[in-house]
Amino acid sequence: MDIKGHAAVVTGGASGLGAATASELARAGASVTVLDVNLDGARAVAEKIGGEALSCDVTHAEQAAAALAQARDKHGAARDKHGAARILINCAGIGPAKRIVGRDGPMPLADFERVININLIGTFNVMRLVAADMQSLSPLADGERGVIIMTASVAAFEGQIGQAAYSASKGGVAALTLPAAREFAQFGIRVNAIAPGIFHTPMLMALPQEAQQSLAAAVPFPKLLGRPDQFAALARHIIENAYINGEVIRLDGALRLAPR
Repeated sequence: MDIKGHAAVVTGGASGLGAATASELARAGASVTVLDVNLDGARAVAEKIGGEALSCDVTHAEQAAAALAQARDKHGAARDKHGAARILINCAGIGPAKRIVGRDGPMPLADFERVININLIGTFNVMRLVAADMQSLSPLADGERGVIIMTASVAAFEGQIGQAAYSASKGGVAALTLPAAREFAQFGIRVNAIAPGIFHTPMLMALPQEAQQSLAAAVPFPKLLGRPDQFAALARHIIENAYINGEVIRLDGALRLAPR
């Protein structure tokens, strides 16, 4: 798909991978709406890229539907046509670490539920709503109606101790990719996921410099932490390469996570 002129929605777009991807899509000519619970952060990104910002809790069905309706109206008014997004990038997520059974006893069930709700159910929630809109769009010249990209993680495949909730959520995203791609194929909608390794994100940057260097040293090559713009570049390539469908693509410098 040629990105220029199409509407795009990026969840978790206020920072990190989402912000970088929103910027890349805007540079490619998309009309971008940034969705995030951090509205101030979303507005800062949107102002920088000439997009729109909306507050959205991806785990909330009605709130997500309302935000997407607003995005659709804004895109439509700007172009005097149907404003449904042809591009969805799901980056909203959290990654707290906690053992299943720690010093204080079993992990509170609410902690596990929160990670699953945001990372997996939130991803599914926005996907189902945007896909319904995409199906109503006229097909492009090659028959394509839209592209959906979700964010998994290498932790989906070799989760570390303390990552039970996070790995389960990202494993769910990875497992969701193929059945969604198969279901939406009849409508010309592609579905893929990116599984990043260790990236420079706000969560990681909160760690001491020594810890960051240690993490980078674990990457076979290049021995560097991933950059959000590298994630964004891959997302753009997936959108532009119509033959990539139903795939979970690792972006990790050949990293394989150790048990801890």
